[in-house]
Amino acid sequence: MIIDHICYAVKNLKEGIEYWVRVFGYNQITAVVENSLQKVRVVFLKKQGSLMIKLIEPAEGNKALVSFVNRGGGFHHVCFRCENITATMADLTAKGLLTLVPPQPGEAFNSHDIAFMMGKYGMNIELIDTDEKAALICSENQSA
Repeated sequence: MIIDHICYAVKNLKEGIEYWVRVFGYNQITAVVENSLQKVRVVFLKKQGSLMIKLIEPAEGNKALVSFVNRGGGFHHVCFRCENITATMADLTAKGLLTLVPPQPGEAFNSHDIAFMMGKYGMNIELIDTDEKAALICSENQSA
């Protein structure tokens, strides 16, 4: 497994994008994607030589994320790429992680399966079932 991206939850995507561009020099590399399964709006940012950042904004009906961003939002999860999501989840379960969301098509990742698990110390983990950099839907420039 290797890290694909780090995710931050924000109350307002436009303001979140502007902040990451102005303060950290990141560039927006995708259009905003509506993720109906997870009830979030998603955008990806990238800076040459750095990890990709995913910003999420709660969509209607996502009470847990609304509550989180109303308390200030911030770091939400770290995402790992894996070659076999079922085997990876079995291995992580044996190591004490709990499944939060079983594998389902990731709307922002050209339908590669994604899943969420919870590790020690409240670490929220996303897994993407691909061993290569995930192809992002609506990608403008992934090499940024």
